[in-house]
Amino acid sequence: MTTAEIIVAALVVLATVFVVATAILQVRAKEALTRANLLGPLVCLAFPLLILAKLIRSWSTTGFDLGELIFALIAVAGVWIVGSVGSFIMGRALYGVTVVDRRDAS
Repeated sequence: MTTAEIIVAALVVLATVFVVATAILQVRAKEALTRANLLGPLVCLAFPLLILAKLIRSWSTTGFDLGELIFALIAVAGVWIVGSVGSFIMGRALYGVTVVDRRDAS
């Protein structure tokens, strides 16, 4: 194995650890709002690590390509933006459903 392949394998294993940890925490979470907030490690760390691993693998086989770097940066920014907005929307929707206002209950 080359050095690039070892780095790629390490990044993929680290991303897998984040995915498994997120899945375990999702199962253990007691309420839906907590489950929605637990998606952070998956969206903010695991997906960008996989994109970085693909980029390193591609560069090790075909050489540096500026277009691939730009696509990777756009992909990471897109994942972060979509993840942030999606988490906000899920949190707002779940908060409205799961939280009971004590003033309205009496």
